[in-house]
Amino acid sequence: MDPGLLHNCALEFIGTLVMILLGDGVCAGMGLNKCKGKGGGWVVITLGWGLAVMAGVFIAHDSGAHLNPAVSFGLAVAGMFPWANVIPYVIAQMLGAFLGAVLVWIVYKDHFDATDDPNGKLTIFCTMPAIENKPLNFLQEAVCAFVLVLLIICISTYTGGVNVGGNSAWPVTMVIVSIGMSLGSVTGYAMNPARDLGPRIAHAILPIKGKRDSGWGYSWVPIFGPLAGAAVAAWVGILFSFC
Repeated sequence: MDPGLLHNCALEFIGTLVMILLGDGVCAGMGLNKCKGKGGGWVVITLGWGLAVMAGVFIAHDSGAHLNPAVSFGLAVAGMFPWANVIPYVIAQMLGAFLGAVLVWIVYKDHFDATDDPNGKLTIFCTMPAIENKPLNFLQEAVCAFVLVLLIICISTYTGGVNVGGNSAWPVTMVIVSIGMSLGSVTGYAMNPARDLGPRIAHAILPIKGKRDSGWGYSWVPIFGPLAGAAVAAWVGILFSFC
């Protein structure tokens, strides 16, 4: 592998790891028994996730800070990222998301053991819809990812490049928070196949006390919904000359 691409994949791995550690971490802190943040609510979760993405973006600035296969895919569709780099980025993002979720379990191990809600434990790792209606859930995830990727394309264009990091970190953070508060409560707003699949695999593998199944029947929605939304965002970006 080209040394520059390897370096960028390492940044994507670490950035995604930290994003999941802090993002799934805020879900654990709000949801698990005997945590000091227990019951903090949706506003805390959306702010926590926005700041988690910002932390990952700062780490992975030099790689473009995608941290999300839908972003890598959408930028490639828009002609703003090399197709040859998509698969290596996605592998790095998936591995980082998996390890980040494992670390959340380690940090909160005693609190997982003290919690009897198997559904709550699952949704610390990955997303499940408030009302399961897979076709509509797919559309909901696609809409969230569409807004995210379109705004990333616009922000990248207005700041003079396709790098999501650096000065773009704070605007992207606010986009994440806005999507979470406005649209996220129906599905948990994965918007990111790695964010959902990596931790879902961790949930399946880890010896979590009293856990349920890992929701594999739903798992395709937060994978393909965001990819579809990202593709539409790229086409809109091209149509309106945002990229």
